[in-house]
Amino acid sequence: MATATHTKSPGAAGPSFGRLARRPEAGSFLGMIAVFLFFLSVSGQIFVSAPGFASWLNVAAEIGIVALPIGLLMIAGELDLSIGAVIPAASLTAAVVSGYYGLPDIVGIIAALAVGLAVGFVNGLLVIRTGVPSLIITIGMMFAVMGLTLGLSVLLTGSTSTSINPGPVAKTLLGAFIGGMFQVTIFWWIGFALVIGYLLHVSPWGNWIYALGGDKISARNAGIPTEKLTIGLFMLSGLAAAFVGTGQAMVYQSAQVAGGQSFIFNSIMCVVIGGVLLTGGFGSVVGIVLGTVTFAMVNQGIYFTGFDANLGSVIIGALLLVAVLMNDTFRQLALTYSTKKKG
Repeated sequence: MATATHTKSPGAAGPSFGRLARRPEAGSFLGMIAVFLFFLSVSGQIFVSAPGFASWLNVAAEIGIVALPIGLLMIAGELDLSIGAVIPAASLTAAVVSGYYGLPDIVGIIAALAVGLAVGFVNGLLVIRTGVPSLIITIGMMFAVMGLTLGLSVLLTGSTSTSINPGPVAKTLLGAFIGGMFQVTIFWWIGFALVIGYLLHVSPWGNWIYALGGDKISARNAGIPTEKLTIGLFMLSGLAAAFVGTGQAMVYQSAQVAGGQSFIFNSIMCVVIGGVLLTGGFGSVVGIVLGTVTFAMVNQGIYFTGFDANLGSVIIGALLLVAVLMNDTFRQLALTYSTKKKG
């Protein structure tokens, strides 16, 4: 009686290097390691000392909280530029409500977060009702929110900036520095990453988001609630931006109309460096986190070297270009692997 023999195909025993290379975050991981080693070699141990870690982790945390929902939107084929106005609007709302009018901190925080949710809801509603690209919708919303913030700030307080003296609880939760160096925002960033990671990679919503970015019409025909999903993603983006703005008010104990615009392109760069395609349908939360860390290391690492600080922008620009090229390469690898597997 013949005994059946089973031969293992290469890589069948577990995840091979080839499979890992096809992951959306593969390119961002390699880029992060390269950037880390570069700054470690040119700046020495100060880059990995506690102050060094704190300098770029604090930056990564703030941008990272905003970049995560922006990444979800980009995977879904959408974009939100209004975050540049939501951050100062939320910051000023918290400062006016709890600082200028003296209401409890919790009231100011809720009001600030409500601003972000409201802007996100309007963004999503306009996108699905008008059919106008989200890029145009959110640019218009950005200028509208900026104008409203400026006008209401002057009307209510007579100034474009307002101070706030948060209580110990609000200061501890949103504006404290651990060890005098590390912002508590880092832990909020980790929390946001875990929640959004579950949303994208574990819950059914994740498959819906990828489907929405792949083909919106097919997703709708498959029974996916594309309109509710789109509105929900924009509201999540607005909420995250408002949270960062509220945290800034607690950290700096003041808020002003100007500020927040840098988050627009910085968050998009983090997402792209993290392996998310501009065309949608491809990306991961791990990649977005790695891209954010890479961006923050370049943004702050340049100050630990003897280089001209302007070179930081050059390096970030080069990283972005390389990331776009690598993202397309890894996507093609993933598609090729998926096709072979099906065949």
